[in-house]
Amino acid sequence: MIKQVLAISALAFAAALPVSSFAQATMDHSKMDMSKPATMTDGEVKKVDQEAGKVTIKHGDIKHLDMPGMTMVFTAKDKGMLASLKAGDKVKFMVVNEGGKMIVTDIQPAK
Repeated sequence: MIKQVLAISALAFAAALPVSSFAQATMDHSKMDMSKPATMTDGEVKKVDQEAGKVTIKHGDIKHLDMPGMTMVFTAKDKGMLASLKAGDKVKFMVVNEGGKMIVTDIQPAK
């Protein structure tokens, strides 16, 4: 009986988790549609890891990848493009899917 109550509680808890964090954890980037022309996406820098060449961006919909808005970590094609970025910066960026890995190929201050 206790096992059943625990199992039901665990399922109820899992159902209550925020959908956005679940989507980030389970999204398979390798299957994203690349048939639309690539466009710049608006975002806000949340964190920069210059040494690792990674940037965390809270972004709007990435239309050419059919990706909804969320916050996620991207790898920079060139670490140098991250040198002038800091948390809180509003940016426009270009991202491509290279074998399931999201790569930022261009990032500029938003105007």
